[in-house]
Amino acid sequence: MLNRRILRIKVFKTLYCSELKGNSSLAEAEANLESSCEAARDLYLFMLGAVSPLTAIAAEKIDAGRNKFNPTEEERNPNTKFADNALSRLLDEDPDFQKIYKKKKFSWEPYDLFLRKVYASVITKDYYARYMESEEYSLKNDCLLFRHIFEEEFTESEEMSQILESMSIYWGEDLPYSLTYVCKTLDSLGKGARWSLPPLFLSETRKGEDTEDDRLFARNLLRAAYVNYKKYWDMVAESVSNWDNDRIVSTDMCLIIQGMAEAVAFPTIPVKVTINEYVEISKYFGTPKSKLFVNGILDRVIQRLAADGKIQKTGKGLM
Repeated sequence: MLNRRILRIKVFKTLYCSELKGNSSLAEAEANLESSCEAARDLYLFMLGAVSPLTAIAAEKIDAGRNKFNPTEEERNPNTKFADNALSRLLDEDPDFQKIYKKKKFSWEPYDLFLRKVYASVITKDYYARYMESEEYSLKNDCLLFRHIFEEEFTESEEMSQILESMSIYWGEDLPYSLTYVCKTLDSLGKGARWSLPPLFLSETRKGEDTEDDRLFARNLLRAAYVNYKKYWDMVAESVSNWDNDRIVSTDMCLIIQGMAEAVAFPTIPVKVTINEYVEISKYFGTPKSKLFVNGILDRVIQRLAADGKIQKTGKGLM
């Protein structure tokens, strides 16, 4: 589930928070990293669990209309396509999904008002109108509808973000990536596959002796950056002698140090890849000038490490 870019970001957040606190041990940092990784999959499960309560709201609205003292013709003979969707039924009847969902003690009940707002928004959208008007009744079509819902109603919802932040310190920025996997699951279910819990690390989906363990990658990257933080900090400070250290954005410094640690500790990762990755990450966690600063300084200190024999790559073209 988690690719190398996401793992680098999670290591960065763990390292940054550890340095801010100033008294975190390596063991604490490693435990926080592990929890952060697992939390991304938990969020995927929680979001996929929104299918059934949204469906229940639709069914409740239909029942309320039918039970009115003087219902309209539409209320007497409603279109029940959404309320009867096969996706909700499939997840409700899947023993594996239900077992793990209940084990995690997830529930949307406290956020019923939010889901009602989502439903009210959904029924005004063109994609919903097309779904309801279509004569196709299929799991594939139902999955496509919910794909629209997750992409358009949850991804940029400020209220959803606030809910997630109140539920877990790790969920604040994981929503877009977790929803990507929700949508992948919907595509798979729509093609007739059975639901299964996605592996936490992408390396678990690949077989072969040459497959590198992503869990070890993240753990070793954190260790290399944590242990060498002060030494690498001093190297960066020497490389920007015309800068007051206090003027260096702390997130930039953390990213540069982590990039240095990766260049030294992982002989099979090309230097260019390492630099590009941290420049990209700096666009989201730094200032508008961070990408230029991180690119320039990281390139400079890595060249120095290479000249000192501290960086040894095992393949051609990796420098």
